Amino acid sequence: MSGPGPEAAGAATDMTAQTTAQTEALIVIDVQDAFDEAGFWGPTTNPEAEARIGDLLSHWRQTRRGPVVVVRHDSLNPASPLHPDHPGNRLKSFVDAQAADLLIAKDVNSSFLGRPDLHAWLQGEGIGAIVLCGIQTNMCVETTARMGGNLGYQVTVALDATRTFDATAHVPGTGDVTVPAAELMRVTAVNLASDGFARVRSTAEILGARS
Repeated sequence: MSGPGPEAAGAATDMTAQTTAQTEALIVIDVQDAFDEAGFWGPTTNPEAEARIGDLLSHWRQTRRGPVVVVRHDSLNPASPLHPDHPGNRLKSFVDAQAADLLIAKDVNSSFLGRPDLHAWLQGEGIGAIVLCGIQTNMCVETTARMGGNLGYQVTVALDATRTFDATAHVPGTGDVTVPAAELMRVTAVNLASDGFARVRSTAEILGARS
């Protein structure tokens, strides 16, 4: 697997030089009621994720560390609990969209492909660094981190402020394979950090960096 490449690395260096303590955006991805529907998603991991997300939100609001962006997934599949007609589409109660600096709706994995345009908004605000948290670790969080790295942002993923679910797929030559949620989180962390898409940190490390 190749990393972001020299062009992305150069862009990341330029944007890092522009980043200040006041321009680090917290992006809260898909923290919605639907993900409590265990019968639909299956086994999950890291039950403390929502508490850690709450810690990050409180810190950002109290310290004015930077803007808060809330992302909501509006599935196009009517059978999905994330579809706008399903009550599970609602953001969890502790994620106050009214208090967010930007609310994005998306129907794909990357927060950069939602509405309104996240990249254009961040550029307009002069923001070169983003901190990601939310659900699911290896889906929308990882995809947003990879795209953010390619676009030149300094990306940090708060790993313990994310969670995911067991995944099963048919692998040619192997058969049906199930990967536990905890393993998917570990693999996501290795993929992002080893290829330079993002820094992977704990919530405590992120909060301690500006305490």
